[in-house]
Amino acid sequence: MSNGNPHPKIALQLYTVRKPAEKNLPETLKKSRDIGFEYVQWSGMPNLSAEQIRAELDKAGLKAIAAHVGVEDFEKDFEANVKFWQTVGAKDVAPGGMMGDCTKDLEGWKRGAARLDALGAKLAALGMRLSYHNHAHELEKFPEDPRTKLDILYESTSPKNLYCEFDLAWLHIGGVEEAAYLRKYANRCPVIHVKDVSKPSLFGKNKFCPLGKGVLPWDEIFAVAEESKVEWYVYEQDSCDGDVFDAVRTSYEFLKHNI
Repeated sequence: MSNGNPHPKIALQLYTVRKPAEKNLPETLKKSRDIGFEYVQWSGMPNLSAEQIRAELDKAGLKAIAAHVGVEDFEKDFEANVKFWQTVGAKDVAPGGMMGDCTKDLEGWKRGAARLDALGAKLAALGMRLSYHNHAHELEKFPEDPRTKLDILYESTSPKNLYCEFDLAWLHIGGVEEAAYLRKYANRCPVIHVKDVSKPSLFGKNKFCPLGKGVLPWDEIFAVAEESKVEWYVYEQDSCDGDVFDAVRTSYEFLKHNI
């Protein structure tokens, strides 16, 4: 299918290959590049300095366009963390969930939203973007509010300060239509995680699988993503039954064919 977005790109969420990276980071990055990925999101990798990360990526011929970060780190030392990720090359940064001290109740959640909004504003002034990466539990609700936690978060923050790093598989598991959420927050989703899951087992569990091998409605998702001005389609797979690089290769080919 053609894509009218002027800069559609695909990337690999390195969390997908975290296990081989623990044993041999340079080889893991090289294999990812050899499969075809040119861009990555830094997450789940060995603890290195920004200069070391950049050197390893440069050596493998990869560029980091995004990263998962701790909000608390930025709140403790904003300048140091900005310098860190600017050195790595990541313009888009996102926490992997709400801060732990803001999840207990609605008021705490709103406090968390205010903190994210404030941090996002500071990053925006420097040309960086803060997003929020969801799991399924953000589709739940607090007793006193009819909205999902995710909707409360985005309705409590400015679209210029907090973007939506939607994880499509977790939206699916959370019981909402993936394309509908992309449409609802159009122009607020520069980076999305494209992830697939199988049908639930007899025990109600979904298994993560390579893209196109599961149940997500990709034709509809890609069409709406194009309308919604998605810039980066980042493949992620939390777990893998077989060789993870086989899954990475299958998913890369799927994205190249469809984006």
